[in-house]
Order: sequence, then C-alpha cells, then structure tokens
Amino acid sequence: MALLAILGLLIIAYYFIYVVSCVFMDSDLLLAFKEKFGKPVSSLKGKTVWITGASTGIGETLAYVLAKNGCKLILSARRTTELERVKRKCLEENKLLSDEDIEVYPMDILNLHLHKEALQHVINKFGKLDILVNNAGRSQRAKWENIDIMVDKEMFELNVFSILSLSRLAIKHFLQTGGGHIVVNSSLAGIQAIPMSASYCGAKHALHGYFKPFCLEYYDKSIDVTMVCPGPVQTGFLSNCFTEEPGKKYGVETEISKDKISAERCATLMGIAIANKLEEVWIAQPKVMLIVYLSYCFPNVMRWVLRNIGAKVLMKLRDSKKD
Repeated sequence: MALLAILGLLIIAYYFIYVVSCVFMDSDLLLAFKEKFGKPVSSLKGKTVWITGASTGIGETLAYVLAKNGCKLILSARRTTELERVKRKCLEENKLLSDEDIEVYPMDILNLHLHKEALQHVINKFGKLDILVNNAGRSQRAKWENIDIMVDKEMFELNVFSILSLSRLAIKHFLQTGGGHIVVNSSLAGIQAIPMSASYCGAKHALHGYFKPFCLEYYDKSIDVTMVCPGPVQTGFLSNCFTEEPGKKYGVETEISKDKISAERCATLMGIAIANKLEEVWIAQPKVMLIVYLSYCFPNVMRWVLRNIGAKVLMKLRDSKKD
C-alpha cells in the first residue's frame, strides 16, 4: 500500500507541476527547459532552411530569427515584392550574410506539380536542404453547419495536401543525403478544438495524424519532425481567413491583445524547438496554455467546463472579442 501511495503522490506531483507551470510560461515545459538549458538557435548556423509562407506573420519573423543566427534561407510565398522586403531585412539582421545566402523563390504552394521543380532549384542553389519549414496556411471563421464543402476542400488543399506533397519530396531528399528536418506549423487547434473554425481544426488534426506515423516508420533514419502548435499569435491572420463561402475572405483586422503571443516571441521559441529537434511544442500565453493543459490532463473535468463556458472563453482568448 505504501508503494501505491508513493506512486499516487508522484503522479499527482507530475500533473501539478505541468498545470502550475502554465501560469507562468508561454510554452510547454520541455520547450521552456530547452530555452534555458538546451541548444541555442545559433547552433543552426550554416544550415539551409526553406520557409514557405515567408512573406508575412510567423514565417516572416522566423526568417529574421534564423538569419540573425547565420542560417542560409530560401523564402517562398506568392508575393515577390514582400519576399524581397523580407530578404532585405534579413540581410540587415546579419551583416555577415551575403546576397547569395538568401534566395527569394516565389511560388504558389497550391500548385503541387511545381513542388519537385522548386526543391530541385533549392538543391541546385545550395547543394542541399537541411530544414523545411511548412508555414504557409490560413485560419477560418465560420459556423459549422453553414460551411460549404468546397471550403473544407480548399482548406485541406492548402493546410494539409500542399504540406504533405512538399514534405514527401523533401524526405526523399533527406533519405538520400543521410538526414534532415521537417518543421510543420500546426496549431493548438490541432490539440484542443475551438469554435467557429471546424475546417481549420480538422486540417490541423489531420497534420498530426499524417506525421506521427512517419515518425514511427523512420525513427532510425536521422529525419526529425517538429510539430509547432501556437495558440493565438499577434499577426494579421484574420483578414485572410477562410469563411463559410468558397473564395471569400474574412476581411477583419486583427485586434491587439495581451492574450496573444507576439510573432517575435513565437518565432524565437520555434527556433529553439528546431535547434533542439523537439517533436511537438506548444506556444501561447499562459491563459491559453492553462486551458489546453487542463484539457489534456483532466479531460473529463474540462469537457464539462468547455461545454458550459468554453465557447465564449475560447473565442474571447482567440480573437479578443465576445462576439
């Protein structure tokens, strides 16, 4: 009985530490530990990193973090002008980088037929690819029952199938070269469902379902996968969100809120996660982290809480609105 009591206390202590840590931290416990005692982002110096969706938001900010720490970059998105702007700022962040160290490669990630050509361009330019960061994607605001099925298809084409297509090509390259790293910008919506974003939640859950089997299949091939799960981030993502109707954007400016983590902080933590090859990381302000951890550790209790007050609370934390 004494042994069982000790085991019970250890389990309680384990969960207590995780839950309490969320009150103070803007990431999961392992990522916070690695930030203090793990490899710094500067350990990635000299690595060739390809970032999709690099013209705005988290992708743009991550480019600055990696450039500052000496990475060679390929920046991809549809808008060449914005990519050139990001490149100029990257070179300003690190005067030791040359113009040749940062490649602007405009592409429509939805054109899967061009993915092989794009990867070959990267290899021809730098000789290899070390890290692929799948960052391109869009969120959603829509009522569940009103979502046109074409919206679900468009969401999965962008947020899932384009990522799978490019990642599979990169992994074949990594198998030939002896290793590499795939980074997927998922979301806490892939861990804890949120209201008014059914297609988005489904797509993010799908990413975890696709990449976890890969990790089991190729655990011994020196190919790492990092699933990055941010909560609300202070970027201009709302204006470009999917809605209920095909082809329609949400078109609302993102409000500034203390409940959203800054893009700079999110990108810094992403850099640490990449440097330490962490499998899955959670990044958000403490309020959001607490809700996700409680749902993860105490699902029965939080199921009741979320059914009664969860929708309003989650929507307020996500969009800084009650409506």
